[in-house]
Amino acid sequence: MTPKASTRIASVRRLNKEGPGERSLAEWWANERDNHTPEAAAIEDAAQLLRTSDIPVAFPTETVYGLGADATRSDAVQGIYKAKQRPSDNPLIIHVDSLGMLERLLNPTQESPSRRTSTAKNAIPPIYDSVISRFWPGPLTILLPNPSGSPLAPEVTSKLTTFGVRMPSSPLARLLIHVTDRPLAAPSANASTKPSPTAAEHVFHDLEGRIELILDGGPCGVGVESTVVDGLSDPPAILRPGGIGIEELRTCAGWENVQVGYHDGTLDVKEIPRAPGMKYRHYSPKARVVLFEAGSDEEAVTRHIRKDLEDSAIGAHMIGVVRTQHWKRGTATKETFDCHLGTDVKSIAQGLFSALRAMDEMEVDVIYVEGVPDHQGDLAAAVMNRLRKAAGAELRV
Repeated sequence: MTPKASTRIASVRRLNKEGPGERSLAEWWANERDNHTPEAAAIEDAAQLLRTSDIPVAFPTETVYGLGADATRSDAVQGIYKAKQRPSDNPLIIHVDSLGMLERLLNPTQESPSRRTSTAKNAIPPIYDSVISRFWPGPLTILLPNPSGSPLAPEVTSKLTTFGVRMPSSPLARLLIHVTDRPLAAPSANASTKPSPTAAEHVFHDLEGRIELILDGGPCGVGVESTVVDGLSDPPAILRPGGIGIEELRTCAGWENVQVGYHDGTLDVKEIPRAPGMKYRHYSPKARVVLFEAGSDEEAVTRHIRKDLEDSAIGAHMIGVVRTQHWKRGTATKETFDCHLGTDVKSIAQGLFSALRAMDEMEVDVIYVEGVPDHQGDLAAAVMNRLRKAAGAELRV
């Protein structure tokens, strides 16, 4: 694809809103295709590109927008790294439409990894039975051994012996996988290190001219990426916090002692991350981000911001303030772009990346963010994980 080639946005919002109802994916697709709906044309176009092109396609999931490519073709997977300008040692997550597709990936043969009909042994480790039963489809990624003779492109795993996989709860995402007839590698559809996209326009802003097609399904419901877990370790571990939390996992058989296996900084440069989001600075807007830990005294926060603004070395002409649960409007004195995400953690998660992107559009110089307490639940821990990776400074005052 030549630089600045046309990037199309095709609306599939109706499908994302309606879902299949009581129908299977096959029945849903047959109805749309037979009725020659514009949404069916968009899905068919996307599926054809995914099967044949080395340029990825952006599509919505329940968490954030994904940048999809056929996970079995090296050239296609390399297209993801190229479009995102993503480091090649950062592994990718595979998305499947069904347990059957996953089983066929784990039982490789000469036949198609997506539609083989012969009987295959259950190759999913039993430790995952309880969490799959409860959380799939949904925002949970599990780590699995990559079998000998795996059909997955080696670029997916970044030289690891395992791969991450999930079944999205978004029916639209599963429909696209079903029609494509391929497992899709799909990291977030943003430029590497930038805030994750929760709307089609975010994808267009970052990847215009780098990809051909964006499926617009409207805003994403969760707002942060999936939780990544490793059930192959003893005890099981959470490698990345997300839409499913540690307390929820601990209610599942075999996961009562699941541990936190991540930290909110970055890994040593020589380490290969076991899951996406572990190694590099992520989720960062162009502006400098200053995160104030929950519980910081608001008057002290105001004094700190004013001092920063008076410091000629900071050089902030316009600032952004992201408020959550306690800060009041008017925290700063200079020209301010103010954003209140609400007090509910779910609303904060849904609006966080959009707020950071909106402030970039306003060309603010620095963004001051009010953090939330980690102990307010697992989604709060995921929000703080993303903020700590975005922040150039983290303060408690």
